[in-house]
Amino acid sequence: MTHSIAVTSGKGGVGKTNTAVNLAISLGQTGKKVLLFDADFGLANVHVLLGTKPTKSVADFLDKKCSMEESITCFSDSMKIISGGSGLTELLNLDNRRRHQILTGISNLHQNFDYLIVDCPAGAADSTLFFASASDLAVVVLIEEPTSFLDAYALIKAANLETGVKNFAVVVNMAESKKGAKISFEKFRDIAMRFLDVNLHYAGMIPLSNAIRRSIVKRAPIVNDQPSSPETKAFLALAKEMANAPVNTHDGIRFFKRDVGAKS
Repeated sequence: MTHSIAVTSGKGGVGKTNTAVNLAISLGQTGKKVLLFDADFGLANVHVLLGTKPTKSVADFLDKKCSMEESITCFSDSMKIISGGSGLTELLNLDNRRRHQILTGISNLHQNFDYLIVDCPAGAADSTLFFASASDLAVVVLIEEPTSFLDAYALIKAANLETGVKNFAVVVNMAESKKGAKISFEKFRDIAMRFLDVNLHYAGMIPLSNAIRRSIVKRAPIVNDQPSSPETKAFLALAKEMANAPVNTHDGIRFFKRDVGAKS
């Protein structure tokens, strides 16, 4: 069975894509086969953080130039990526029909992977809500700033009211301390659950770190570049916590559901 995880954020600049990348690598290091899908169509940069140069993207699949499997770029034995395409303006406003094509194409790869990680666009964009609702688990990345809290709340509200997503795993990124991150989460959770019928699960924290910034500049994910660092340990703990986070079971179109084209 393939597990799907959508990584989201209420706003840009909070480290969502870097979290998705290092989470995917961390899951791969546990012996799992991972597919990282960059769903930030037209503005994709997963491949930049990984230092890879995909020859194909999801745009080639949509244009029927290749199969979904042929659009995959190999990063390592345990992790593959599908690029969302960079600088392709025609991908910025995909309609639901084409999103369904992508979902079906990826779902047909279910025998090849244990985990699908979807790096969604920041904010409550249509693509974000679509892929978050289609995933087993919705991860929300935020930082300890009021604007990040407000935007994350708006995203959770939209996902809950418009698509029925109820369970969210929250990652506090760029945190000053473990204690402070947990307190920040509890404040955010109490506000969100006061006004929304949702369940927020604390997935963990990633420390504020110059080492992570340097790894981004180097295009060398810190989990690979500094395997013994505190930052890597935080990402490995996050990967482990994914097994404890409550999944979403609402009705609707889902990744790897039999009725979206997955073979039994």
